[in-house]
Amino acid sequence: MSLVFPLRLLLALSMTLPAACATAAPAPAAATDPVAENMLLLQTPSGGWSKHYQGRKVDYARTYDDGERAALRAPDRHDDATIDNKATTSEIVALAEAHARTGNPAYLDGARRGVEYLLRAQYPNGGWPQFHPDLSSYRHQITLNDDAMVRVIGLLQDVATAEGALAALPAELRARAAAAAARGIDSLLALQVKIDGQPTIWAAQYDETTLQPATARAYELPSLAVAESVGVLRLLMRQPQPDARTVAAIESGARWLEAHRLPDLALEHIDAPHEETGKDVRLVSKPGASLWARFYDLERQQPLVANREGQVVAFAELPNERRTGYGWYGTWPAKLLAEELPRWRKVHASAPAAAPR
Repeated sequence: MSLVFPLRLLLALSMTLPAACATAAPAPAAATDPVAENMLLLQTPSGGWSKHYQGRKVDYARTYDDGERAALRAPDRHDDATIDNKATTSEIVALAEAHARTGNPAYLDGARRGVEYLLRAQYPNGGWPQFHPDLSSYRHQITLNDDAMVRVIGLLQDVATAEGALAALPAELRARAAAAAARGIDSLLALQVKIDGQPTIWAAQYDETTLQPATARAYELPSLAVAESVGVLRLLMRQPQPDARTVAAIESGARWLEAHRLPDLALEHIDAPHEETGKDVRLVSKPGASLWARFYDLERQQPLVANREGQVVAFAELPNERRTGYGWYGTWPAKLLAEELPRWRKVHASAPAAAPR
């Protein structure tokens, strides 16, 4: 038997070899972003993100060694995903933007998993716990503290309307995000605290079953929370077609804030070498200035300050560390009352509340 290939067969093989080689060539690797890569590394099994790594604020710019990477990828890794301190909502946006820059599909999938996490974490009544799936301690409470729930609703509304880089997320997420955000808005309207039948503002956290204001850290007692209420009002004012219930909540909240302004009062920060922190802060008289307490009690609706043991005390009686280390007084509602609310009223032609001073 001849082992010599026919000439025509050899020619045919020589013509097909380049095409076969071209087909077998690997696709070019997707572009990467080091910060986005670390976000994927630190994404928890539930799809959310923690605010801490090894007891410190998460740093996505650092390099994680092989041991750290292995621990983060371990199947039994503790899942401490949260919406506190801008965690999870910030990473979703950052990964969507990294996908827009690089085209890397892994980043878009990471953002998608983050949105899925938010949808799963929502309570049937529309609220969100501070942490999920870890619901220990006060982590299970519906949390407005530091604008946690407000940021989640705002993000889901951006997903629903395909804002910016979020438009690349799967279209099927939009309707689900819109429905979850609508339940969240309904929850916020239901959570507006009423005292003697009159609507006031909002608490920082609530029992997820009774929907009553609840304690978080010992010095964060059940109370009316001014800074968080400003965030809620801004979210409600962002709604393009507010219904009568939403308008009423905005106006009643604004009236309460105006009525509980502390006029002619300011905070003074001073050097205090004799104090443990080397500094101090005090309330001083200042004509024309305004302050609000961060917390107001649920009975007299007066400023509420507590020490680390949960005892209600006067501001001047707080230990120096507590007086300087927490924002007990501030001007959070000032811009909202003076600028944002009048603009919103012009658009929606609502009846004005008490005029800002």
